[in-house]
Amino acid sequence: MVDTTITLTTPGTRVQGSDGVWRDGTPTSREIFARMDSVSRNEFYAGGEGGFRPEMRFTVFPAEYQGEDRLLWNGDAYAIYRTYLVPGTDDLELYVQREVGVHNGAQNTP
Repeated sequence: MVDTTITLTTPGTRVQGSDGVWRDGTPTSREIFARMDSVSRNEFYAGGEGGFRPEMRFTVFPAEYQGEDRLLWNGDAYAIYRTYLVPGTDDLELYVQREVGVHNGAQNTP
């Protein structure tokens, strides 16, 4: 099943300090093994109708996914817009779209 590694990331939960100011929590990231595949034609069109731009899917072991909303692969950042636990298997599919304005995990500024 494994043919690549991905880095799952989350920006961290915003917390309100005792001074009342909201601050970003500590971002987390961790690397796991995955299999990369193209999205199906149906997924591409259904995602487009839902306002998404499906690019690919990564298949991982369900126990390794902890609800992260982003991943990094080959230097590009992707948003995870949908997950799917494949019935009768130990596969969890992560459907992703490229994050606009993000490269190498850093926000691009104009």
